[in-house]
Parts: sequence; structure tokens; C-alpha cells
Amino acid sequence: MTLKLVSQSDHVPAEDLLDGLNQRQAEAVTHTEGPLLIIAGAGSGKTRVLTVRIAYLLRLGVHPSHILSLTFTNKAAQEMKERVGELVGGSVSRSMWVGTFHSLFARILRQHADRIGYTSSFTIYDSDDQLAAIKAVMNQLGVSQQAVPPNGVKGRISNAKNEMMSWQEYSRRASTISEKQTAQIYELYEKRLKHSNAMDFDDLLLNTIILLDNHTDVLEGMHDRFKYLCVDEYQDTNRAQYRVVNILAKKFRNICVVGDDAQSIYRWRGADIRNILEFERDYPDARVVRLEQNYRSTKTILAAADSVIKNNEKQLRKTLWTENVEGEKITVLSCRDDREEAESIVRTIKNRIEKNLYRYSDTAVLYRTNAQSQALEDALRRANLPYLIVSGVSFYKRKEVKDTLAYLRLLVNPADAESLLRIVNEPARGIGQTSLNRMQEYAVNNSTTLFDVMADASVVPQIQQRVVTAARNFVELVERHREVLNDLPPATLAQQYIESTGLPTMYKQQDTEESLDKWNNIERILDHILEQQEIEENLTLASYLETVALVSEQDDPQLGSNRIALMTMHASKGLEFPLVVIAGLEQGLFPLAKAETDPGEQEEERRLFYVGITRAREELILSYAERRYRFGELSFSRPSTFLSELDQNTLAPSGRSVAVSAKIRRTVETYSQMPVKEDYSQLSVKQSVKTGQRVKHPMFGVGVVVDVSGYGSSAKATVEFSNGQKKQLMLSYARLEQV
Repeated sequence: MTLKLVSQSDHVPAEDLLDGLNQRQAEAVTHTEGPLLIIAGAGSGKTRVLTVRIAYLLRLGVHPSHILSLTFTNKAAQEMKERVGELVGGSVSRSMWVGTFHSLFARILRQHADRIGYTSSFTIYDSDDQLAAIKAVMNQLGVSQQAVPPNGVKGRISNAKNEMMSWQEYSRRASTISEKQTAQIYELYEKRLKHSNAMDFDDLLLNTIILLDNHTDVLEGMHDRFKYLCVDEYQDTNRAQYRVVNILAKKFRNICVVGDDAQSIYRWRGADIRNILEFERDYPDARVVRLEQNYRSTKTILAAADSVIKNNEKQLRKTLWTENVEGEKITVLSCRDDREEAESIVRTIKNRIEKNLYRYSDTAVLYRTNAQSQALEDALRRANLPYLIVSGVSFYKRKEVKDTLAYLRLLVNPADAESLLRIVNEPARGIGQTSLNRMQEYAVNNSTTLFDVMADASVVPQIQQRVVTAARNFVELVERHREVLNDLPPATLAQQYIESTGLPTMYKQQDTEESLDKWNNIERILDHILEQQEIEENLTLASYLETVALVSEQDDPQLGSNRIALMTMHASKGLEFPLVVIAGLEQGLFPLAKAETDPGEQEEERRLFYVGITRAREELILSYAERRYRFGELSFSRPSTFLSELDQNTLAPSGRSVAVSAKIRRTVETYSQMPVKEDYSQLSVKQSVKTGQRVKHPMFGVGVVVDVSGYGSSAKATVEFSNGQKKQLMLSYARLEQV
């Protein structure tokens, strides 16, 4: 039953809003009663359908305050309000409940905070506040932050809340030492929040569910208010969001969810694809409307996207089609290494810009991990092309990269107080700010450096002995590596030094998507030093740092909006460009290595590739490197399996490009038959590995040495690991252990 109320737009026929919509779009707009699933393929006009549907409800007489529309970003919510306002009048649209899950449920919680033991003035903790509270609890419990990384605890608590798991339930289920420690922290963290009249972002959903589950009058009030629910990007909802939406829709069942299972790419942050896949199970009488006409891309690009995504088993079947032109064939660049890949991409972009008169801002380069931007940024700078890092910061301005460079600067120049202050507690060493302030004051008063004062901090008044010991240990760590500053190659020294600081280990132990990305970025800096060492014979750490400083500061101007966009695959969702480049299509990189043993991860990576392909309107370029420095080793790569899944009729050769899957297979076979020369007579005992030995690598696991070549610092071993991957590793950096 449609609720008829007076609105400012009653005199305008609702059917007028259907002008210009295709048949499926109109069907989605006019189905107003009962559950509705809109499967909105990429570029199918989803936003237009959503806004017109809300305007259609208002034209039918539904009061705006009875519509609840949930989005994932404030930008999307604002855009929806503005578009609806243009159709029915701004005063009407302003009365609607349109916003993000967190913003709208915070609004509900403030109205009923007293029901769950809060006041309406409760504080909302952001990520940094949450981390600070967790650290305070860990200090209270005497849990070492070095042994148990706070970010890892934060991630586990957040995951538990997204699964609607209280600290009591988490504690009952905890079985490992790590889980039991997290359970203790979770309990005190929750009590600390409650005592502080505060909620974190996850609580905004969890507490809304608690409120509606335990207070019938509040639930009935919500039912009477929100007679029409609309959820955008439903494929990205987690279980808590799924639960609260279905609670609110239970009475009238006028729930419309919009999404595309093929674009579900946030599993790592709790998104559950089951929510959209099982909508028809939850609502057997649901109308399903498939928006399959694409208005964005060429026929070639759509055919390529379809040929990839059809390999996923868990999906809602649909076939995108378009009336657009056939378009250019897709170029696949095969490159020797990541440096050549970056140069080839830049040359290709320049060619396309000149040929098609594109603006710089018409182009986007997408990659799987942030660390890949370093080579691309350098190549773009050398070509004097303007670029912009989208939804992120320049590689050289990321915190973990700046921390790594600060460590290296301190090694070269111990008098550099700014670098010292930046990293002295990265990772935490127990040298508090008060102690640092006292040491700094003593250094200034006695005309010495902070580094020298830390070497014997006992001379500083009011410094505790534990701080004196921690400061001395830090100085000794730096001095120990300064003693061999002129004896070891820069790359070898940097690798050993940065590992000894504990910085890479800190991020690796946190074991979250974000922390592993940061660890990868640190390793990328170390790889870059090795690359530069091979190019520049007399490279020193000092000269490397000077080059990086000039690149990262003087050559990174703000060049306005007309710039080439660089971004991760995840950051590209929702965007579109005439020309799109997807770099790094190699096994272990895209898809990531963990996808080889986890079918769910494999399908998620394939959906991510699908998202990247469908960002392109006119032209698509794909690239991969045959070898790439990763984690301190020169690794030979196999082309991504996604390349062989592409419809070969959509691909065209260009230079050293790959156009057919047979060529890709031949490339893989070439890697497995690489000729190498056995010459390990001059290796050290540590490096003396032989063909046939079983070895263990800290990243890749157990494998068998199949070949050895080179000698001294150039010695390499080809290892075949248990997952079938073959990698050629430099023994100076590989840290192989005999099994």
C-alpha cells in the first residue's frame, strides 16, 4: 500500500520522470511496493535509476521523511539529494533521510542513547582515537606492543564487531594465545569506551542493532517512519549492515537494494557477497531487475570484461551489452622488468594523448598495490608528465616510506634531530615524549646533538633508568651499522639496517591488508636502492638520499586538475576514464599470492580486475613484467592467469605486446627452462646452496633449489616452491634457510 501524503510535486505526473529511461530502468523505477533487487551492471545508469526512483515515490505522494536511503559515502549521499532536488524541488529532498550507514544510525542513536546506557552527547572515535584507546588498555594490562601489534588487535576487534560478536562471545570462542590476548583487550576496551561515553565506528551499527532488538517501541517507531528503504552498493555491506537493514524492512518489506556482485571487492574489510547473492532467498517474492545496457564502454571492452568475470562460480548471471562503437583492441604490454614496464606505459600514454587529443586527466593508471606507484611516478617525472595520486599520497610521502628514509638519513647523519624524533619510537621503544623533551633541552643547553645525549642519557636529570637503557640501545643499533657504512654496498647495508630497526617486522606482524601494504612499500624502497646500485656504480646511501629528496620535494609540484591519475584498483571503483592502463598483471601480484590457495580470494581478485576493465570508456592497456624486484629479491614472474581468460578477439599486438594466450603460455614455459650456470665456488658458507637442497624462505615458504648461478654478491638461486612458483633469488638478500 502506497502512503499518500501531500508533497510539493503532486501536480506533476510521476510518469513524466520515465522519459529517457530504457525499459529495464523504467521497470526498476516503477516497482515501488515489495522487495526489489536491482542488479546494476557497470556503466548501466545506476545512479540515475536510484534518484529517479526516489523522485517517483515522492511524485506518488510518499512523504520524504518516510524514505530511508543508505549509501557508503557522504559524496554519494549529497549527489543523490541534489539530483532528487532537481527533479522534485529542494525543499522536498531536504526532508529525506539520505546518508551513510554510520551517519544516519548515529542520528538514530543520539535520539535514543539513554536506552543503551549512553547520553546523547556521546563521542564518536575515529581510527586514531580507537588505536590510542587500545594502546592505553594494553599498557594497563602490561601487554607488550612490540609482541602484540595494536593495529592487529584493532583489526580483530573491528572484524568481531562487523560479525556482531560481543567481547563475551569473542572470549568464549578464543582458542589461540593471540585470540585470548585480544579478548582481554576487547573487554577492557569496551568498558573504557562506555566509561568515556564513546562509540567507535563499528559501534554505530552494533549499538543500533542492540537498540532495535531490545526496545520494541523504538523498533515500531522506526517501522512507522521508514516505510521505504533503499540501499546502494548492497554487495559491499557487511553482516551487521545486512542485519540492521533487514530489521528495519521487516514490517512493510518495501526494500530496494542496488548493486553488482561482480563489483564486490571489499571482502578484506568485512563486505559479505552473500548479502546480495542470497537476497532472493531472504525475499522469495522479490522482483529482480537486471540493468545490462552499458552506456560507458566500447563493445570490445565489455566483451573483455565479460570473458573474465564469467569464470567466477559465485555470481548473479547477467550479460552487459552496449550500442556504443566496437572500439580499439586492447593492448597488452610484455616488459622485461618493472622499470621497462613504467617506461612503456608512459610512452604508450604519450602516444595515445597525441593521437586522440586526450587531456592528461582523461587517463588513469591502475595497480594492485601502492608500492607499484614508485616506478610509475619516476617514469612520469622523467617524461615531465603531470600526475596525481588519487585516494592516496605520493609514494615518497607515505608515512612508512618517510620513516624508512628518516632511518637512513639518521644513519648517514646522526646530527639530524628531525629524522631521529620521527623514528625513535617507530616501532615503540618506551622513550616517552617527556623524556625526549628533557634530552632535547639538555642537548641545546650543552651545545651537543640529541643523538649524543641519548648515547648516555643518565647525565640528564629526571630520566628513568629504563629510558636510559632504551636510548642507549637505540644509539648502539645505529652506530653498529655506521661502523660498516663505507664497507658494505648501499643496498646490503640498507637491507640489514632497516630490518634490524624492527620497522618491517612491526607491519608484517600486524597482518592486516593495510599493514602488509606498508611493509611492501618499505621493501620497495630497499629494492629501489638495489636497482639504483646496479645502474650507478659509485652509488652511496648519501647520494641516493639526495636524489630521492630532490625527486620527492622539488619534482612533485601541484600542477592543477589536468593530470594523469594514478590509483589502486580499489580506489578506481565508481570512476571512469577514456584511457585506462592496468599495470602489473602477474601471478602473485594480480592476483595476489594468497588467491592461489583460496578460491574466495581468487574470485575477489577477478572481480577487482573486472572493475578495473570497466573503468575504461574508449581504450584499455594492460601490462606485465617478466621480472620484478619484490621483498629484496629479483623474482621472475608468470603472466597473470587473468590474461589468458580474456577473449582473445579483444586483444591486439603492439610492439612487444602479447595478443594470444598461447604466447603467454610460451612465456611461462620459458621461465621454467631458464639456462643458468652453476658456479658457487666463491660463495660464503651462508650462501653455499646446491641444486636439490630443500630451503625455506620467510615469504614464499619451503622449496627446492633447482639451479645456482653467479658468485659473491651476485650469486642467485632458482627455487621451485611448494605452490609451483619458480623464483630466482639473490642469495645476499633472500635469507634462505636449509631445511
